[in-house]
Amino acid sequence: MIVNTFIALFRGINVGGRNILPMKELRTILETLGCENIKTYIQSGNVLFQTDKGRAEVANDMSQGIKKSHGFEPRVLILDKGEFNKAIENNPFSTEDGKILHFFFLEQKPVNPDLDSIHKLKTQSELYEIKDKVFYLYAPDGIGRSKLVANVEKKLGVAATARNWNSVNKINAMLDAG
Repeated sequence: MIVNTFIALFRGINVGGRNILPMKELRTILETLGCENIKTYIQSGNVLFQTDKGRAEVANDMSQGIKKSHGFEPRVLILDKGEFNKAIENNPFSTEDGKILHFFFLEQKPVNPDLDSIHKLKTQSELYEIKDKVFYLYAPDGIGRSKLVANVEKKLGVAATARNWNSVNKINAMLDAG
């Protein structure tokens, strides 16, 4: 039996008081789906796990399992260790302040992103770059009121879920720890 190690990045859970899903309950759901060695990081839905299933099957099973138990169907992006490491290696920006560097993990590589609109939406201090299936954003003034952040998925034409450098670094440390 082939065992795959994956990282699941859930989108839109435990944010703003909506789509509440405690990590303990998420872990239970994943166990019922046959996942093993489950590790979670913070409440926003970062999960490392192993399974003999493929990524599309496990992503669908997770979304459906949460819908059945909690009444909402989150989007989940599944990455393998190589993809996650590549995202880190391709980062073009400083990692000195982990709260201002953001990785927007994309469901697929943007085919025809609206780069003109993206450029017009960014503030003077925001820097961005797209590499493969990651939109990197360096936002020294924060992202809370960023017009670019509010519109990035629409302008890229693909679904995304974002994590700051602190979270990416912590997930990577968990991966390295096995």
